[in-house]
Amino acid sequence: MKYLKVLKKSAIICILGMLGACSFTSLNIKTISVEPIKYQSPQEEDKGNTLVTIKIEPETDVWQRVRSGFVMTSGKSLNKSTQKQVNRLLKNRQYLDIVTERARPYLHYIVSELDKRNMPMEIALLPVVESGFKPHVYSNSGAAGLWQFMPATGKMFGLEQNGWYDGRRNIVASTDAALDYLQKLHGYFGDWQLALAAYNAGEGRVGRAIEKNKKAGKPTDFWSLGLPAETTAYVPKLLAISHLVSQANHYGLILRPIENKPVFTVVDVGSQIDLALAAKLAGITSDELYQFNPGYNYFATQPDGPHELVIPVEKSENFKRNLAALPIKNRMQWQRHKIKKGESLGVIAMQYKTTVSALQQTNKLSSSNIRTGRHLMIPMSEPRGVNYKGQDQFAMDGEEEKPKKGKKIIHLVIEGDTWWDLARTYDVGLSQLAAWNGKVPKDTLRLGEKLEVWATRSHSGTSITKTVNYEIKRGDSLWRISQRFKVSIAQLREWNGLSIRSLLKPGQKLTLYVDV
Repeated sequence: MKYLKVLKKSAIICILGMLGACSFTSLNIKTISVEPIKYQSPQEEDKGNTLVTIKIEPETDVWQRVRSGFVMTSGKSLNKSTQKQVNRLLKNRQYLDIVTERARPYLHYIVSELDKRNMPMEIALLPVVESGFKPHVYSNSGAAGLWQFMPATGKMFGLEQNGWYDGRRNIVASTDAALDYLQKLHGYFGDWQLALAAYNAGEGRVGRAIEKNKKAGKPTDFWSLGLPAETTAYVPKLLAISHLVSQANHYGLILRPIENKPVFTVVDVGSQIDLALAAKLAGITSDELYQFNPGYNYFATQPDGPHELVIPVEKSENFKRNLAALPIKNRMQWQRHKIKKGESLGVIAMQYKTTVSALQQTNKLSSSNIRTGRHLMIPMSEPRGVNYKGQDQFAMDGEEEKPKKGKKIIHLVIEGDTWWDLARTYDVGLSQLAAWNGKVPKDTLRLGEKLEVWATRSHSGTSITKTVNYEIKRGDSLWRISQRFKVSIAQLREWNGLSIRSLLKPGQKLTLYVDV
């Protein structure tokens, strides 16, 4: 394309002024190129009426959208705290590669929502700090999901939590709630760094730190406040990650392009449905469906809804067609159980590998009291008339599914481990991993439990790093934590911005990078 080399300033200002009526951010402008229009006579050009055409080329890579929307890091030099976090991250480049790839299914949605709200794009990388972009993860303190909502805060922002479902792990709902919360905090403090600090430490704690500095005649910006060590390192961690994304080429980091188009869509299926069946209707694996729908605790949507599923865009039309052709009665398999003398809901729940709360919701029971001779409806995971292994069958067939050429690895369960995380770590199927150990993916992992893993690719000589969010308990010391997780005290200090004089407090959170 031929570009106009010389343009009159008045023409450019006029054209860009007209474009200013729309948001450049929402257009995702990559380049503005200008080309001339042929004129009927040269005299027209001499009158200062040069006509030009502005061609707006949209971004094709989501990472470029992220970079172009940076506000807190754009064109600014790094302070000591942020540089320290940059150095820490550069020592663990493998972790950066892992978390940026984990972001792939979710980043376009987050970026688009930030665009709509005109919020800084650094926030798109906040899940790296919070959860390592693992939407299914729980912290030791009870926070959950990409954005690590605590139960009470999640409910405050409309995230439903019950035995069947945890909205804090729902990709769409939790992202919307997190951005609502951050916008509220920004409106309160008038500064994004303070808003982020409050997201981590609570607005009350940040507010008190500001008031304390005001009374002492000190500055009230984030860097001047006396905040907990975790919060003091929290904002620099985000700024460091943003800096590395912005300057990836300079640091030799490779961010594989993410196409600038929607990855998933939300489909309301209208009734309770078995998730294994839903995956089959969409033409994807159960693991893939779970990647987009980590909010469900069981292999089905809730009995009373909502029944929304996040489906990959390219599979959504096929899913809708197959769903419409399936009778509603075939979306779940139900088993009728006659209550025997001496049975309790707990005993029945164990028998069918479900929970008391699930049985109460399914049968609309207001308490745990049941009567001998009455019947309970038990939702099963295997759909009627579908040739698909249900969750119980997976456990029974575990021995048959061990790979003939795989290498047996024994994994010792540590704090923060989940089935999903371990399946991704060892590059095996979620249901397959559970089956090898005579379990189903909804079974709880116990600390110190030994799991068999049949890895089809070699892990020898490779450091497999797992992020652990650890909450300090009464009596803890850095030495005790270092011994427990087999890391050094120096590493603990480095990872969490702790000095030799730093004191540990119960409830304080530490981030550890453990070689599993």
